[in-house]
Amino acid sequence: MPTSAHEGLIHLMVVAAASDSAMSQSEWKRVEGLVGRMPVFEAFDSARLAEVANNCVEKVNGAPGLDGAINDALAAIPAKLQDTAYALAVEITALDLHLSQEELRFLEMLRDRIEVDRLTTAAIETAARARYRRMPG
Repeated sequence: MPTSAHEGLIHLMVVAAASDSAMSQSEWKRVEGLVGRMPVFEAFDSARLAEVANNCVEKVNGAPGLDGAINDALAAIPAKLQDTAYALAVEITALDLHLSQEELRFLEMLRDRIEVDRLTTAAIETAARARYRRMPG
């Protein structure tokens, strides 16, 4: 189980990035960027990021598996930060504006487990799509 809310948030971002079976370099850079600039991570020692991410991968690949990793991460995150947790996961999956079936399934699993209403999760998803759009042409 992650020992802090920071670790829980990072675990969910790592699972989101790896949900399509591989974490791309751009996804990892996005995780690093979010940890480096988001106010929720102000007290987190970013030098520990790789260690926390590796712990998550070990958990997903080990006995607890994906469900256990998600449950453990959510158990470490206070209820008032569950919308933030969902927003961070969406940020990672929306990076390329194409969500694979695995990424969609992960977000669905996460939505089912968090205490955030459907309108809020829809708004988070819409905002992420808007942020990552590119100019046509």
